[in-house]
Amino acid sequence: MSHPVLAGVDGSERSLAAVGWAAREAASRGLPLRLLHASPPLPDPAVPAPAADRLRHLGERTLQRVAADLGDRCPDVEVLCEQTDDDPAAALLAAARDAGLLVVGTRGTGGFDGLAVGRVALRVAAAAPCPVVLVPEQPGAFGEGLRAALGADQIVVGFDAHHPVGEVADFAFSAAEARGAGLRVVRAWALPAEAVSARILVVTEEDRATWEDQEVLRLSDALRPWREKYPHVATRTEVLLLHPAEALLNTSQGAALLVVGRRTDPRARAAGGRLGPITHAVLHHARCPVAVVPHA
Repeated sequence: MSHPVLAGVDGSERSLAAVGWAAREAASRGLPLRLLHASPPLPDPAVPAPAADRLRHLGERTLQRVAADLGDRCPDVEVLCEQTDDDPAAALLAAARDAGLLVVGTRGTGGFDGLAVGRVALRVAAAAPCPVVLVPEQPGAFGEGLRAALGADQIVVGFDAHHPVGEVADFAFSAAEARGAGLRVVRAWALPAEAVSARILVVTEEDRATWEDQEVLRLSDALRPWREKYPHVATRTEVLLLHPAEALLNTSQGAALLVVGRRTDPRARAAGGRLGPITHAVLHHARCPVAVVPHA
């Protein structure tokens, strides 16, 4: 990754947590951090201009305050600030064309109580041209809670050995290497079709062990190119007879980061992007930051 880390800022606790996460990532990779605040025009034309100006000024002060705080806590990170009058999602997607990574909070200042992931976060996760990390709210965005989470020594990635995705594997291994973290590679599998009859499931322990051993060997073979490319990353593999979303959520508890993929289907891209059901479930239920990596 050679392009800047981009983070969306709106003053909410989740966006501050995202900025803290982005700053740590920029520091670990020696990259600048670009902060973006979007203040779209108010939809009601009857709102007086001074009120709109005050909102814009509030956005500028928010950026200045966050940048000053980062300057004290991360003096080695170059921080760039930008404000725009565009819609937040549109502004972030446009800026992401020149970013190596986009980091946002799972929710901003809008939405309602109980909403796990907001509109802007879902839209950028589904359509950004670069990897997107969604960061849940942490107690004290720049306090001990976030530092403890960032210090977690494990990254989790979902990996299908039958259809290995290089972009996802590269991102996960690279992130683990930059952080000096271990990498836990999770392969969720299901019983073969021949194990299921029309009426009853008949599986002996011997059959299950044989199929599981085959999955373990296939996973090991599929990971070999990345283990050779990143020899200093301590890798642990796990093959689980679970639904993929359940396997990822179970193994990512307490992790520094969970990495999943998003297919960049041309038809979905024309419609503004699309998240698959596994990624969608993970984003709504994970308690750690989640990286969504686009791939062909």
